[in-house]
Amino acid sequence: MRAIESISLEDIRRARERLPDGVVRTPLLKLPLPETQAEIYLKLENLQPIGSFKLRGAGNALASAPDELLGGGVYTASAGNMAQGVAWNARLRNVPCTVIVPEHAPDTKCRAVERLGGSILKVPYDQWWKAIVEHGCAGMEGLFVHPVSEPAVIAGNGTIGLEIQEDLPDVDTVLVPYGGGGLSCGIAAAVKGLNPSVRVCACEIETGAPLAASLQAGEPVDVSYSPSFVDGAGSKGLLREMWPLARRLLDASIVVSLQEAAAALRLMAERCRVIAEGAGALALAAALSGRAGAGKIVCVVSGGNIDSAKLCSILAGELPD
Repeated sequence: MRAIESISLEDIRRARERLPDGVVRTPLLKLPLPETQAEIYLKLENLQPIGSFKLRGAGNALASAPDELLGGGVYTASAGNMAQGVAWNARLRNVPCTVIVPEHAPDTKCRAVERLGGSILKVPYDQWWKAIVEHGCAGMEGLFVHPVSEPAVIAGNGTIGLEIQEDLPDVDTVLVPYGGGGLSCGIAAAVKGLNPSVRVCACEIETGAPLAASLQAGEPVDVSYSPSFVDGAGSKGLLREMWPLARRLLDASIVVSLQEAAAALRLMAERCRVIAEGAGALALAAALSGRAGAGKIVCVVSGGNIDSAKLCSILAGELPD
């Protein structure tokens, strides 16, 4: 796969025009946290119809694809949220959809895909990751929609950045969960395209933070990885084609602990009645740590699809297995 060098502001504006009517312009909620130095806002992508921002990128990718390529159906490789995004948009266009998921994919997300009419194919993690790295899987039919490193997907994600700038023009910092980089780079392309002085930082989980290690090394490096309740972020390595874009657009990567992510998730539920999944809590965890600085900070809550048992465990002050 050729490296992705840039996503233009015009690409993102065109993506917004293509998005289906069902995609929500999500609210920006100011957190009632007088004890913090920063003024923290939540961009609530968990309120999308599928509970995740992935509706945007998948919507633009399918809307951009020629009809003849959609005739054989579509498929993707996803831990769950992009799976739902592709399935939702495929159903809208009446084309079949198959999703390759890792064996540890949450049941909540898999059941949601099936409700949308998609078929689930569970495979070992390494086989799932290979499909992402190689942009497809041998033996599969249909158009492969990459969950991260496809320009149309990144531009669709970037529509979140347009909304942030319109709703809070004097934002100082935007914090975005980092899984593969499609969300953070899309938002950064939009935000910095409108105001280059805004800081955009990725937020990673300690159980697999390849971007932070790669930024420190000055080149992509692999790291150790272990699955956790933060299933929408964390991996053992970067998608190499995303490295030029991430290195240019993202100001830093803030790595948070599992305990910090759980505490942020719990705070959102208790103070704001906002339900986030593990990855969706990373940005707030980074802001609460103080490592993102002061000023006006927007935390992107990327999704809210969490298994009930895990949520109950976190709300009880525990860490899920």
